[in-house]
Amino acid sequence: MTRTVTLPARPEPLTVAVEETALIIVDMQNAYCSKGGYLDLVGFDVSGAAPVIAEAARIAAACREAGVPVIYLQNGFAPDQREVGGPAAPVWHKSNALKFMRANEAYAGKLITHGTWDYAIVSELTPEPDDILVPKSRYSGFAGTALEQILQARRIRTLLVCGVATNVCVESTIRDAYHREFFPVMLTDATMAAGPGAQAATEFNVATFFGWLSSGAELRAALMRNSLEQIDGRPL
Repeated sequence: MTRTVTLPARPEPLTVAVEETALIIVDMQNAYCSKGGYLDLVGFDVSGAAPVIAEAARIAAACREAGVPVIYLQNGFAPDQREVGGPAAPVWHKSNALKFMRANEAYAGKLITHGTWDYAIVSELTPEPDDILVPKSRYSGFAGTALEQILQARRIRTLLVCGVATNVCVESTIRDAYHREFFPVMLTDATMAAGPGAQAATEFNVATFFGWLSSGAELRAALMRNSLEQIDGRPL
C-alpha cells in the first residue's frame, strides 16, 4: 500500500507518496557553511549556518527513519580542474572560488577542491552508509551528473530540497527538477542564501513558479503522523 503524507506547504498543501520521495541535501560543505570556507573568504555572511545545519540533520534523520532516500550533492573540482574547461567555459569566469584562487596564490587548489577541508561536507551532516553522494561541478545538481538517473531508477517524483546557497545551487537544482517533471519542495528553514534579500527572492520564485515551500518541522510532523497511522492501522 502506498503511504502518503500531506505537507502543509505553500502556496497550497501538497500530498506526496513517501515511496516516491527523496531528500536532496545541497552542498552542505565547509566551503559554504564554515568560517574560513570559500563563501566566507569571498565576503558572504555564513553566520546563520548553524541552525540550518542543525535542521538539515533533523530532516535527514526523519527521512531515513521513514525510508526516504537521502541524497547529498557535493560541489567542487578535481585538483587539475579538469571539469572547469578553462577560459572558454562560463564557470571559469563566474565561479567566485576559482576567481579567488587565481587572485590569491596561497589558496590555489584549496577551495572546493576534491580532498580538501573546504570540499568536505560539514561534520554534523556526514553521510551515512546508505545515503547517496552525487558530486557535481556546476550549480545545478542535474548538470553533468547521474542525479536524474538515480531518481528515475527509484521511481522518485517528489524532491525535498535543502542546503546552500538558497539562491544559487538550491534554486538551480529546483528549477532543473521542475523542468524534468519532478515536484520540488524547498524546506526553507534548512536553507541559507548568499547575499542580502536573496532568501526571500528565491522563496518567491519557488512558490510562484517552480514548486512548493515547507519547513523541516512541518515535514517531520507529517512523517510522524504517517508513522503513527501505520502503527495504529488507521487509513492513510
